[in-house]
Amino acid sequence: MVYIKNWTDFETAATDLYARSPDKVRYSVKFVAKTGHLVLKLTDDVKCIKYKTFSSIILNRFESLNLRLLTKMSNRTVRIPPPARHQQNSSTLPIVDTPERGGTPAPMGADGEQASTAAATIPQNGGTPAGKSGGGGGKKKKKGKR
Repeated sequence: MVYIKNWTDFETAATDLYARSPDKVRYSVKFVAKTGHLVLKLTDDVKCIKYKTFSSIILNRFESLNLRLLTKMSNRTVRIPPPARHQQNSSTLPIVDTPERGGTPAPMGADGEQASTAAATIPQNGGTPAGKSGGGGGKKKKKGKR
């Protein structure tokens, strides 16, 4: 687990390692904020390559390597299963009746009737809604002198 010092060597080793065993390769990126180091690590449990830098110039190269590796990792070909030999007739398929969904019901008032939206949002006591006091109204405490 020795760090590779040259970026081009690390880049070619990383792409070669991924090309050899794409199912086993893990790629991790770690930034250590305390020291300002960026550590890149690729491993396939047999071979491990690492690169460490604190230079901001490497960030553009790092971004291009990330883009290249992530496109390779995400461009997996998915096998499409062959179509079924016999097709069902659309008239034999069951028809499922889906009920229409209504909106959210209005909140119920204290007397059991639906409250109007204006009455539900405007408080009656002229200030804050019931149960939610802003913590005001009292005298402000004074701080002691040091």
